Amino acid sequence: MKAEIIATGTELLLGQITNTNARFLSEKLAEKGIDVYWHTVVGDNPSRVEEALRTALSRADLILTSGGLGPTMDDLTKETLAEVLGLPLELHTGWQQQMEKMFSRPGHKMTSNNLKQAMVPKGGKLIPNNFGTAPGIWLEHQGKIIVLMPGPPRELEPMFLEEVLPNLPETDSILLSRVLKITGMGEAAMEDSIADIIANQTNPTIAPLAKLNEVHLRLTAKGKNKEECLRLLDELDQKLQARLGNNIFARDDETMVDVVAELLFAQKLTVAVAESCTGGLLAHTFTNIPGSSDYFHLGLVTYSNQTKISQLNISADLLAAEGAVSEAVAKAMAVQVKQIAQTDFGIGITGIAGPGGGSPEKPVGLVYIALAAPDQVSCRKFNFLGKRENIKERAVISALNLLRLYLLKQSG
Repeated sequence: MKAEIIATGTELLLGQITNTNARFLSEKLAEKGIDVYWHTVVGDNPSRVEEALRTALSRADLILTSGGLGPTMDDLTKETLAEVLGLPLELHTGWQQQMEKMFSRPGHKMTSNNLKQAMVPKGGKLIPNNFGTAPGIWLEHQGKIIVLMPGPPRELEPMFLEEVLPNLPETDSILLSRVLKITGMGEAAMEDSIADIIANQTNPTIAPLAKLNEVHLRLTAKGKNKEECLRLLDELDQKLQARLGNNIFARDDETMVDVVAELLFAQKLTVAVAESCTGGLLAHTFTNIPGSSDYFHLGLVTYSNQTKISQLNISADLLAAEGAVSEAVAKAMAVQVKQIAQTDFGIGITGIAGPGGGSPEKPVGLVYIALAAPDQVSCRKFNFLGKRENIKERAVISALNLLRLYLLKQSG
């Protein structure tokens, strides 16, 4: 079965909102084994909506639309579909009564244009909306299935999961995906190291995708059922793990800080951080995890030289000799915050996030990250590219990864 998703709304074309519905629907259809071949976005224009619908009807077996079911004049998906199919619109008295009940609450008034939301193309089935006034519509016409749904995700998602997905035709196979998240190597280096696996792999397929701070590998398996897909994914996952090792840090929705927090929890270890160029972002990231007080004890933002001296007892002579952005100062920050907080680990970050403040010797993007562990003090020098926010984010991920690698070594 070939599926097409049509999203209507000029605000999507203007970039004012993100089309998250297409991603949600595509993921759920893939799990059902239905192939999505086309995504279409069209503005609130009758002729262009008509063109999009006619094109979809010419090539897809299943057409899902989002948006254009509201009460205003620019909400015209349903009316245009009825015109394209040559079907009259009929009043659904049950939904009319439902809306009258909704609007009977104090402070609400039903206007005449709300009534258009109770109109259904002849032969269509109304899909109740438990979170709004715009119902969906299920229509089967000349071997095609057309499903109209409201645009707001809070309305579309439960409607699709509860009323649409269970009624879609069964397929003889399903698709299941898994994302491997990789750090410590760029997309080109990663792909080169597994080029032979990618070249010879057909099911599951492998699709690399570069992100700001990491590289993703999306593995997609096709099988008769979930168990078969999971077996195929596990086999390929193990093959890639053997090749890429600890560069793979997480899977699917898991983040770097999730992984680090889990390791700290499991080993009952604690950490404190002293930050300069990241301005508290590392501490913020650590404390995004529920229960983080078990492992995170202290975060200091020592942005100026004076606070490095007064809060961390960094030597003024060291700062003068090495400069605030240096390996020696990063190490001192990590050691001192570890001692002050009496934790197992201390992390020190100092660098130049830009856009100004750089020099030929110390350019924008230069960051030193130190880790004071129970048995050693180490430091890595990074030269990050990007805007100020990107540099800060990359520094935080790199700091977390240094701690992750140490914790894995200790637990391995």
